[in-house]
Formats: sequence, structure tokens, C-alpha cells
Amino acid sequence: MRILAIGDKFIPADMLRPGLAAFEKLGHEVTVREWHHPDIQALQADNLIVEQRGANAIPFPAGLADDIGAFDMLITQFAPVGAELLEKAGKLKYVGVLRAGIENVDTEAAAARGVEVIATPGRNARAVAEFTVGMILAEMRNIARAHAAMKTGVFRKDFPNSPAIPELLGKRVGLVGFGYIGSLVAKFLIPFGCEILTYDPYLKEVPEGIQLVDDLDRLMAEADIVSVHMRLTDATRHMIGRNQLAKMKPSAYFVNTARSGLVDQDALVETLRKKAIQGAAIDVFDDEPVPAGDPILALDNITLTAHMAGGTRDAFVNTPTLFTERFIASHLK
Repeated sequence: MRILAIGDKFIPADMLRPGLAAFEKLGHEVTVREWHHPDIQALQADNLIVEQRGANAIPFPAGLADDIGAFDMLITQFAPVGAELLEKAGKLKYVGVLRAGIENVDTEAAAARGVEVIATPGRNARAVAEFTVGMILAEMRNIARAHAAMKTGVFRKDFPNSPAIPELLGKRVGLVGFGYIGSLVAKFLIPFGCEILTYDPYLKEVPEGIQLVDDLDRLMAEADIVSVHMRLTDATRHMIGRNQLAKMKPSAYFVNTARSGLVDQDALVETLRKKAIQGAAIDVFDDEPVPAGDPILALDNITLTAHMAGGTRDAFVNTPTLFTERFIASHLK
């Protein structure tokens, strides 16, 4: 089998090669190339276009796969695999995606040509789950706000939630989605003394000690902290909007480290501006980088980070090996 692997700024070629070495040990030929960007911001800008507009929104990088017709498998993290490329890939049997989402692959075009698309679910689950817990603590305890104030010479002690700064002990955390990431967030928060609720329409049962609720509105109303961990699809886009946010307690916090499209950002800004909830912590946005003048930047009851929850070196280094091990176990044995 001939395999073409495309690296990028996050998983460069020198990181891809050792992760795919097990294929070569089995006698398969691996060619590694790299999608070049001037910096990570440029790569993220292209990735955002693909996530929002689909795999055909930008062309596959010129010169990287002119010989795609010679390969049996294409492995990529972010490079878009659209209908035009797939049409040229006469021998292609598999597209491997080095992340959980497959937004960068035209799955309909792939299916029409009998090409199997294989993701790597859970590859950065620990990174995102750890970050989520950090975001909860940062917003509830004003860690980022205090830091930012001190950098300007202000020893700040007064915050939007100062009359009722909470602890995690005894709080009900509502997880919207209970896959790899959501289940890890629960695992990390239970030792803090949290009670875990989850809404996940794709699950019929959850581990002992987790309460599965069958209604999103109920979770929004009962939770002290709501954290989103769903996959973005047509069915889940804006699943949390004005009506769902209105169900939350005035003392509750909202966290999104998943996908911006899961939440109506305008409705969230309005909810926070009215102080209808206590605060929020957000890592993903409709427009990235967030443009100057965006109303979300004017809020004081929110913690903002630059789409970085899954970006640990450990996650990127381990992903090619994780994909290779899973593929060999499921397809080559």
C-alpha cells in the first residue's frame, strides 16, 4: 500500500514520520509532505474557513498531491480533501484524518468513490478536558481578570461575581456531550466534589455516578456550570441559543471549548451583557481572530482564550501513532 501523509505547522513532517513508522515496518511505502504556512495563525485561518464552509471551500495545497492517483491512502490533519482531489485519486481507498472531526473531507464525494474516511477520535481529549477545567476555575475565581489587571498596575479585588465567588464542591456540572472529552471532564471534576449531569442524545447509558438527562433544557436549568462538548453538525449547529441560555440560573457559568457554531454567539453576548448568568469562558469564536470592536471583547464577565484548548505538544506528537495503531489493528490484522 502506498500512503501519502500531509503535515502542517501543528504536526510537521518530522513529527509525522516516526508516528507512521509502523506502516513501513509492515512493508507499506510512506511519503511525507508538508502544507506550508508562514505561521500558525495562517493555518488556523484556512482551517476556520474549511470548518465553516466545508472541504471544498479552499483547494488542496498546490503541488502536494499532483500524483494522488498513485496512492492508496491519504493521511492529513487540516489539509482539505475536496471533490476535485478525490476525483483524481483513482486508487484511493482510505482518507485518514488526524483529529476527531472530518470537516476537511468531502465525505459525500468520498463515499461515492468508495473511499473510507477514518478519523482519530479522542486524540486531544485530555488536552481539551484539562483546559476546560482550567477555564472553569479561571472564570469562577477571576484568575485571568486579576492577572490582566496586575499587568497594568492594578491590584484588583473587585469582580462581577465578588458577592458570591463559588467553590466547585457540591456544584452541579452539566456536560452537553459525553464522548471522549466530556467523560474526561467528568472524571477530573468528580474529585472536586462536583455532581455531574450530562445531555447526549447519542447515548443510552453512562457510567455509575453520572446522571443522564433526556432534555437539554433541564440540564441548562439545573446546572451550576454548563460545558459544551458536542460535535458540530447540521443538527447541532446553534443547539444552544437564546431560549436555552434563558433557562440557566443567574448564578451559573457557561463554558465552550468545543466549536463556536454549537452556540449562538450573539445570544451569549446578550445574555452576559444583561448579567442573566454569572459568567462564561470561551475558547472558540465565530470569527477568528476575534476582530477589534467585537462586542464579546467589551464584556467583563467572560474569560477569553485564542482557540487553544487542544493545542498541546503531547496531543500532536501522539496523534500519528494513535491513528497508525488503530488503523493497523482494525484494517491490517
